[in-house]
Amino acid sequence: MPDSLTERQAFMVLNDLPNIGPITLNRLLAELGGDPREILSATRRQLEAVRGVGPETSAAVLNWRTHFDLAREEERLAKAGATFITTRDDGYPRLLKEINDPPIGLYRKGDYLFGQPCIAVVGSRRTTLYGQAVARKLGAQLAQLGFCVVSGLARGIDTAAHEGALSVGGKTVAVLGCGIDIVYPPENLDLYRRIAETGAVLSEFPFGRKADKQTFPMRNRVVSGISEGVVVVESDTSGGAMITARFAGEQGRLIFAVPGRIDQPTSQGCHQLIRDGATLLMGVDDILSELNYLDGLHPKTASLTDEPGLLEQLMPQLGEAERKVAACFSGGGQMGVDAVAAATGLGASEVAAALMMLELKRLVAKRADGAFEARSPG
Repeated sequence: MPDSLTERQAFMVLNDLPNIGPITLNRLLAELGGDPREILSATRRQLEAVRGVGPETSAAVLNWRTHFDLAREEERLAKAGATFITTRDDGYPRLLKEINDPPIGLYRKGDYLFGQPCIAVVGSRRTTLYGQAVARKLGAQLAQLGFCVVSGLARGIDTAAHEGALSVGGKTVAVLGCGIDIVYPPENLDLYRRIAETGAVLSEFPFGRKADKQTFPMRNRVVSGISEGVVVVESDTSGGAMITARFAGEQGRLIFAVPGRIDQPTSQGCHQLIRDGATLLMGVDDILSELNYLDGLHPKTASLTDEPGLLEQLMPQLGEAERKVAACFSGGGQMGVDAVAAATGLGASEVAAALMMLELKRLVAKRADGAFEARSPG
């Protein structure tokens, strides 16, 4: 048994073995005790007793040292200022754990820990000025409302969505279809660096792995898996964004599509999605409406007035502006945006964004007269 390996190192070894998919890796973990070191110390017979594991897979596990240089990979991590996180780490996206084939580990550059709900904004590399403008606006508006904008750092729509979020000081995450040390496209190097400074760049692939026809679909399932919903801004009928939308459907995520001109090839994919049941997106209010509707189908959550001290318990889960705004309702008061702004010293737009997020989290409710109050229990 490789006793000298830590659990994280063993996860890294398994994650980077060739030709072993995440479904097989998760099955091995489930059937061999959950400790990745147990997999690396298992016999061929034990490995091949697991469904889906044949001679090629077992050989890769048994001979992992010939495939993977752990010391070199850790040196690259340190040099890149990156980390390797596993499904057991707090920084691993919560929703991603729920999909059928989550990566057992992710390379991460940046310190963002996914404390905000995520919405993916994706689309064509060969985009129109209209598509770029829509993606940039959506990225900015979603970020202002407290969402983290997820995309793939590609040319076109992805780039515009990331830039929109950054333009308002919001959070954005880029998921790569290559190793985290490869910036593709190369002209997005500055964007890559800016995302890593305030958000995160993620990849499930080892250093040096170049993008190919296999890695991009794998990346797309992570983009949708992280997110509450996926917005397709522009895509032809066979674009990568359509693959992301398909994964979103399989994962039970919301799917939105932005309509475009009927004679524009990059609108055909969006129109197909709308025909197939995706929500036609006219603006961020459509996203908020869908999220609120789904939340109404969930069991009722606790409110600020449920019990003494609940607000204090919830505070660590809220952003700074949300905490200030939430405190205004701890005594059960009813206040409008202007009154909250006066009480907190925040700007009206900041208050409106915080109230929207507290409403999504079912902590406050908007009254018919436009004022807000703490949501009642039950």
